[in-house]
Amino acid sequence: MTIVATPIGNADDISRRAIETLKSCDAIACEDTRVTGPLMARLGIATPLVAYHEHNAARMRPAILARLKAGETLALVSDAGTPLVSDPGYKLVRAAIAEGLRVTTVPGPSAALAALVLSGLPSDRFMFAGFLAPKSAARRRELQDLAAIPATLVFFESANRLAAALADMAATLGEREAAVAREMTKMFEEVRRGSLAVLADHYGTAGPPKGEVAIVVGPPAAQSRPDDAEIDRLLAAALTKESLRDAVASVTAATGLPRREIYGRALRLAKDKP
Repeated sequence: MTIVATPIGNADDISRRAIETLKSCDAIACEDTRVTGPLMARLGIATPLVAYHEHNAARMRPAILARLKAGETLALVSDAGTPLVSDPGYKLVRAAIAEGLRVTTVPGPSAALAALVLSGLPSDRFMFAGFLAPKSAARRRELQDLAAIPATLVFFESANRLAAALADMAATLGEREAAVAREMTKMFEEVRRGSLAVLADHYGTAGPPKGEVAIVVGPPAAQSRPDDAEIDRLLAAALTKESLRDAVASVTAATGLPRREIYGRALRLAKDKP
């Protein structure tokens, strides 16, 4: 099985090797035939398409594996970009490897990497964090777990949730530089750069943008670790005006320390409180 990257917007980004692979294989497993079909038609590729997505994966995976075992050659593509990045192809590839089947790739476009290199933020160490939870409370909890990671963070987000997600990032991650990239490789490509708070304010006023969106957030500022007494002082002050959960979030963002460590100290302080 060959994992084939397809364009994230501009159809001319397809590689010659990708076209040759897609033309010569027995079938193409794709997320949505309505998305992949027009691209294949434009490229003159008549290879049969097989739908493989999160809703039919459990049923289709054995059938695809059986075809591979029988000696057929299959290509795996996503709706756009590199498969397995926020799509169900991971389980299929993992199952194929477990069966001892050969898996290779034709690399190419990736929205996560495109956003990273366009952002102007540090790229020597980065983490792709995918889509955050749709509800604010759960989203903030996820962001708290990411707050102390010393790397640039890359997210995918829906346009309708962009402003709210940026506001939660600003509140949880602190004053960090960020970039919002949309419509990458297309005619109306746009990259807006600024602090999380500034970007949240912009999209809160302007409304949801059009197109697919990626958010890139710079790493936390390097800072010396506060001593235990200073951490306890910050927690004690926060606990006088906030709930335990909110106090932990505030001190985690302020210190850049792991949330579990701050939460443990907060529990001890609350317990010892007369």
